[in-house]
Amino acid sequence: MTHEVTVHPLVSPWGRFGLYSFFIDAPEPAIVDTGIATSPAEGMAPALEAIGRRIEDVRWILLTHGHIDHVGGAHALWELTGRRAQVVIHEADAPMLRSRRAHVDEYRDGRGRYLGDPQGEAEVAAAADAAISGEMEPTLLVKGGETFSLGGGVTVSVHAVPGHTPGSVAYVLDGQRSAFVGDAVQVHGAANGFPGYTDPAAYRAGLEHLRDAIRPRHLYLGHPYRRADGTPYGVELDEAQAREAMDQSLAAEDRVAEAACHCLEAGLTETDSPYSPFARAAGELGYTGDPTLEPSPFFTSMHGYRNAQHRSSTP
Repeated sequence: MTHEVTVHPLVSPWGRFGLYSFFIDAPEPAIVDTGIATSPAEGMAPALEAIGRRIEDVRWILLTHGHIDHVGGAHALWELTGRRAQVVIHEADAPMLRSRRAHVDEYRDGRGRYLGDPQGEAEVAAAADAAISGEMEPTLLVKGGETFSLGGGVTVSVHAVPGHTPGSVAYVLDGQRSAFVGDAVQVHGAANGFPGYTDPAAYRAGLEHLRDAIRPRHLYLGHPYRRADGTPYGVELDEAQAREAMDQSLAAEDRVAEAACHCLEAGLTETDSPYSPFARAAGELGYTGDPTLEPSPFFTSMHGYRNAQHRSSTP
């Protein structure tokens, strides 16, 4: 990299969450994550205009993973660039960019099993219809390990950090070690107060890779994730805060894993508890949040540990 480029946060509101996207002010400008359908026109375009930049000039749309609040604005943003921007996503999460139905399937096959909501699939379908600006084919599929140029000697490397989703990636500005991680660093969760990941072992491995191999000097999170005391991190974390967030994320996963293991070893029991069949784990962790609020990270993570147990016991 010939010089350090400036990163501008682009914040969009959505329900109980703040959605963080980022503008990389390179010769070939990039936006990391796209919020929901309305984010590009209503949030990104005026924010860029305020700093003397044009959304039409964006040449890279970098998606950290396939969830609605990260890919929802992708088609709208691509249209605003005159369809000239490269749209990048990991191959494992690409179905969620191609099809709104994939989000319903993810719900049904994971957390939806435990929520007991007869309207759950219909509500997820309605959310996908409203928040995703359009189904589309990505222009560049990645696996991790790729490097591409944003012009002027500015390069971005792609690091696979699966766990939150199978296709979660971190984009790293080489040289300045600025890492855009989406939801791969959950700390103690965001508004739901619980970290969410579909594959606990992969999530942990991704955190260790970020901490020990990338060692970010600047860490950009997808949401205002919270410390153990409940205070949220900001949009951009410096090197010390990044290390703290990754260490706290690993410590939180340790605690959740221990409680999930005890619950699974005792055997899952259906009860009247809103945390059923993982009420024992919730009690051990002292978790009192509402597990039914989307995106239901409690059930997402518990299902991940249940799947891991099943895989380890299958010959």
